[in-house]
Amino acid sequence: QVQLVESGGGLVQAGGSLRLSCSASGRTFSTDVGGWFRRAPGKEREFVAAIRSGFTSYADSVKGRFSISRDNAKNTVSLQMNSLKPEDTAVYYCGTSRGLIMSRDPRQYDYWGQGTQVTVSS
Repeated sequence: QVQLVESGGGLVQAGGSLRLSCSASGRTFSTDVGGWFRRAPGKEREFVAAIRSGFTSYADSVKGRFSISRDNAKNTVSLQMNSLKPEDTAVYYCGTSRGLIMSRDPRQYDYWGQGTQVTVSS
């Protein structure tokens, strides 16, 4: 059974940092796209960042502040979030896609974690 589990969310003041981790089990994800999405209250799930084969992609809103990485030996994908802003407040989800491109469309992702809450206070 494939399972993704996020961790690392929490409450932080504006300007602070958090590191999210996504641990995968049930299959090897080393060749998959690993992605992070988020959903703020009342909004659609939106793309944050993705990684595949050493290449990365970021939403404009987080570029320069967030950094995605993966450890294939541990089957994990992480998201380092710096200079956090109140508008970054959301539930963050990790997902994996067996596709070849780093899609920004959540419908292209095959597996999802349960989400972790990130709250940034002003």
